[in-house]
Parts: sequence; structure tokens; C-alpha cells
Amino acid sequence: MRLILASASPRRLQLLKRIGITPAEIIPADIDETPRKAELPALYTQRVAEEKALFIAGKYPQDVVLAADTVVACGRRILPKAEDEITARKCLDLLSGRRHRVYTAVCLYIPPPLGGRLGGGLILESLPGCAPLPASPLVGEGIKSVIVQTHVRFNRLSANDITQYMASNEWKGKAGGYAIQGLAERFIPWIGGSYSNVVGLPLAETGQLLKRAGIQ
Repeated sequence: MRLILASASPRRLQLLKRIGITPAEIIPADIDETPRKAELPALYTQRVAEEKALFIAGKYPQDVVLAADTVVACGRRILPKAEDEITARKCLDLLSGRRHRVYTAVCLYIPPPLGGRLGGGLILESLPGCAPLPASPLVGEGIKSVIVQTHVRFNRLSANDITQYMASNEWKGKAGGYAIQGLAERFIPWIGGSYSNVVGLPLAETGQLLKRAGIQ
């Protein structure tokens, strides 16, 4: 079976290659990623990842489709992808000196008959003490999802720290206005959970999903 990566993120492609997986094709899913009113961060990222997978699966129903979505959250607040410097500065001001959470939902569409044999359902991975999440109504036969949560602590950032980081342009298009795999790592003294999850794809959990589909 062919594997399609439903993502335009070069970071996700690089991460997949680190576990020996090279997709046959990369086809980003063109969907509306606007959060719904009062939508919780974990449920939002799960919904979006599943909608991405189903969008591409609707065009390529005989292929395996891997999709993912990553969000940075402060409490119940979903931070945006920083497309301009003003947004990036606001995100870093908010993250400065505090902990936040990074969620990545990974969704795998598996075509029949294998998908039917595996069945549907939600696999949930989270840190101890986190409440379990309900299964999405989108999850059904042939769809497998996992949500991974990582806690991240930022040092308190000075105005000069933020200005220097803005000059790097690493923040462009990044959830929460930073990339942990770049210069922003110097601001982060501690994480709890998966590092690759913060980059954009939790490798251990993604590898397990792919293994169940016979892709190794």
C-alpha cells in the first residue's frame, strides 16, 4: 500500500525519515482549520488531523493516509500559527516565564479490508493526571488516532530575547510563534513528554500506528 503524507510541513517529513519512513507522495489537505467556539485544544487538534486525513482519503481511498496537527495551548487557549511579527511577539510574551502544553494529534486512514479488520477507535496518550478525552464522532472504521501531550516550560524572556528571536525568522508559520528545534531551545529549560511531539510529530506513537497498518 502507498503511504500519503497529508501535510505540507517539511519538519514532519524529516521526522518520518528518522524512523525509516518515506511517504510515496505528499499531498497537503486544504481544509478550514478555524477553531470552533469554546473548542478545547486537544479536541481541536484531533478534529483537524482527522479531517485532513479524511479529505485526502476521499480522493485516494485505496492508499494509507497519515495526517497530523499540532497546537500550542495556554490553559484552554489555542495559540495561533504566527504569520506576522506582531502575532509572534504576543505569543512569546504570553509564554514567557510559564508552562504551556503542546498537543499533536496523528491520524491514520487505513483502506479496507485492512482498516475494517483493525476497527476504529481512539488511542489516547497523555501525561499522568490528565483527564481522558472522548472519542471523536469522526473516528470510525479504518481510522486510527492518537493525541500526544507535552508540557513545556519557558524561561522569562527579556525584550531583547524576543527581538533577537524575531530577527531569526524561525517563528514564521510556527504554532505559538517558536520552533523548539531552533534558537528557541535556549529559552526552554524543561519539557515533560515527547520532544518530537513539540517539533510536530510524536515518533514513538506514529511508529506504532504505522506498524499496525503494516508500514515499517
